[in-house]
Amino acid sequence: MGHWWYRNIVEPGKLPMLLALVSFVMSFLVTRTITRMIRAGKGPFRNVTPGGMHVHHVVPGVVLVIIGGFGAIGSAHHSFGALLSAVLFGLGAGLVLDEFALILHLDDVYWSEQGRKSVEIVVLTAALVALVLGGFLPFGVNELTADERSNRGLVVINTATNFFLALVALWKGKPRTALVGVLIPFVALIGAIRLARPGSPYAKRFYAKRPKARAKAGLRAYRHDRRWAVPRRKIQDWIGGAPTPEKETARPG
Repeated sequence: MGHWWYRNIVEPGKLPMLLALVSFVMSFLVTRTITRMIRAGKGPFRNVTPGGMHVHHVVPGVVLVIIGGFGAIGSAHHSFGALLSAVLFGLGAGLVLDEFALILHLDDVYWSEQGRKSVEIVVLTAALVALVLGGFLPFGVNELTADERSNRGLVVINTATNFFLALVALWKGKPRTALVGVLIPFVALIGAIRLARPGSPYAKRFYAKRPKARAKAGLRAYRHDRRWAVPRRKIQDWIGGAPTPEKETARPG
């Protein structure tokens, strides 16, 4: 176990990333636990409202991200400062992305339906970082052999092809597929060759005069959403708490 740890985590310099990922996940989980307790009126926690102004936890999150980011840049790669900076960055990132929906909408939508985006982006971010820790490199470079990597032309072609597939998947209205496809090219290929989602830039451009393709794309999107919407919502509610029907004026967090 010790040899594996050194060979796969310490020697490649992935320990700061691992610490950042762990602190990121723990920060999000602890924050969600506290905000759910405040929402339910349980425990000693209360909203931070100095002078009557509600201070959202994205504020200390931004401070921690700045300290951790600049600390990591100014620290030696394997030093204690780099490890501490990684932890601070992960803690801050967890606080910031927990209120991603608030930043996106510029409104207090934490416990609303729009607030689900925060949970989704946190899960997606953690998954992508875990893939990088597992050895996946952007645009499938890790899939090349040592001889292929030594050929600069093959590396450029491989990277450009996978980047193009990820862009096509994004163009077709599949941002999750495109993001995962950056690290796993086969996923981007699936997103690129399948029908675009209705309302995507691709669909507006190429399906406008193709009613059959437009109808087929709409039917496929409807079936996909009907199949996965309920399980996805249940998982999001289990992780982050169910949204309330109407917007709360005093929101915990």
